Amino acid sequence: MESFALCSPSPPSFSPSRLSLLRRPKLSLSKSQLSIPHNPISSPIRSSSYLSIYSPPLFSSTAHFSLFSPKPISFNPLKKPLHSSSQQNPNTASAPASPPNSPPPQGAKLIPFLISISIGLIVRFLVPKPPEVTLQAWQLLSIFLSTIAGLVLSPLPVGAWAFLGLTTSIVTRTLTFSTAFGAFTNEVIWLIVISFFFARGFVKTGLGDRIATYFVKWLGKSTLGLSYGLTVSEALIAPAMPSTTARAGGVFLPIITSLSLSAGSKPGDPSAKKLGSYLVQSQFQSAGNSSALFLTAAAQNLLCLKLAEELGVKIASPWVAWFKAASLPAIVCLLATPLVLYKLYPPEIKDTPDAPAMAAKKLEQMGPVTRNEWVMVGTMLLAVYLWVFGEAIGVASVVAAMLGLSILLLSGVLDWDDCLSEKSAWDTLAWFAILVGMAGQLTNLGIVSWMSDCVAKSLQSFSLSWPAAFGILQAAYFFIHYLFASQTAHVGALYSAFLAMNVASGVPGVLAALALAYNTNLFGALTHYSSGQAAVYYGAGYIDLPDVFKMGFIMALVNALIWAVVGSFWWKFLGLY
Repeated sequence: MESFALCSPSPPSFSPSRLSLLRRPKLSLSKSQLSIPHNPISSPIRSSSYLSIYSPPLFSSTAHFSLFSPKPISFNPLKKPLHSSSQQNPNTASAPASPPNSPPPQGAKLIPFLISISIGLIVRFLVPKPPEVTLQAWQLLSIFLSTIAGLVLSPLPVGAWAFLGLTTSIVTRTLTFSTAFGAFTNEVIWLIVISFFFARGFVKTGLGDRIATYFVKWLGKSTLGLSYGLTVSEALIAPAMPSTTARAGGVFLPIITSLSLSAGSKPGDPSAKKLGSYLVQSQFQSAGNSSALFLTAAAQNLLCLKLAEELGVKIASPWVAWFKAASLPAIVCLLATPLVLYKLYPPEIKDTPDAPAMAAKKLEQMGPVTRNEWVMVGTMLLAVYLWVFGEAIGVASVVAAMLGLSILLLSGVLDWDDCLSEKSAWDTLAWFAILVGMAGQLTNLGIVSWMSDCVAKSLQSFSLSWPAAFGILQAAYFFIHYLFASQTAHVGALYSAFLAMNVASGVPGVLAALALAYNTNLFGALTHYSSGQAAVYYGAGYIDLPDVFKMGFIMALVNALIWAVVGSFWWKFLGLY
């Protein structure tokens, strides 16, 4: 609900020599292949439409990728990649060919549309309204539930469906125009938008690629060391590149794929187990902890804290407080994940002696650090410094981000066309603001407190202590994500309610708010549809669907154990309870 896609109007300019590490084999695709081509290094983040953490891959399956391929290609996370074949299946030779130029479907998808609308209508007109809830609040709840259902089922693109929900709330006079659009001036939402532009700068300058390649050079002599190098480099990039999907598709999947192919490990082939399957699985499972480590490592982190503030749980010095609380359990998980998977999901190749040489050659071909990369480094160090210490000198987080973007524009690292072409940023501005606005009004109208009181009374009837209630609610919030194909849809639908339930059960507010927010990152690796990066890594073709679910569940238990044990002692030491 992790998080964002990075969209760009045209691929960056790369010389053939710079792509030596990422060179792909020539392929021959049959005309019947409609899934992702066997192009393992096509980056899923530069798209003519978009692929986002918040664009549910379970129901919305098409995006166009073009970071390393000159033409858009089709991506379907529900299907394993189809690989080249020179022969047609004789059993299908006589089947009639589909029309070559059939027009794309227009408007809303009928069945998802009807289901989404029906949910709201049933709540509004068939479910009895509780006497303690006003008609306005009940009506807004029904609109909100239809909006959330549409985010999951995707009858329209996310932004379009959210806009319909907002329009409905105004047309039905549930909300006034000024109230409905009030969240568009929210500082957190604009911080998220500007973060998209920072992520584009990392990809455009090649800085993210350079950092990851250095770690391959330093730690890549063995498969386990290679995995640790990639994991550590993502953790370092994460606070300044707040999109797990962008990091996966723009930096790490291309490097993993090129290393795997050089070792003879091919996607969609038994040889995938040699190296590629392990590296993809390890990076995929580590990404959630990288996002949980820093407040600015994923956009949904900022949304969680904003929703917590709506409920009266305000965290002082949020960037520092977030990092302090997450640091020990997240770092332990980052260190444990490659090793645990090395034992449970072992690669056939244990040593990779050629990887450092390949990385060194690539760095040599990339040449010295460019002026734009130095500007990007300096700008992000300034932004992070202000995010950490800004409150002490009166500089808000969004102002720090604005200063950073201004430097990138003035120096030419980014131009205004880069910002205008960042479709996901503007799309996120629209539907994040709508979700935040609706959630805030549900709180103001008493819906969230009513729901939390009902659940809290049920828990109290079992005479549970607050730690027991805390554990049950956290586990429920985590595993409910099997029903969601978007981390942000999950946050919008359930975060406020679960936080209110925790507080009503006696859980300290700051502890509950942070724990739920950390969980929002960790459940992004449960399935192949649970987040944007899940679709990216699964779509590479190196991991089979049963392994995604199996390893996702096992690593969820491992993460839960580490965060519960290490986190409980650490949070007690920090005074969170």
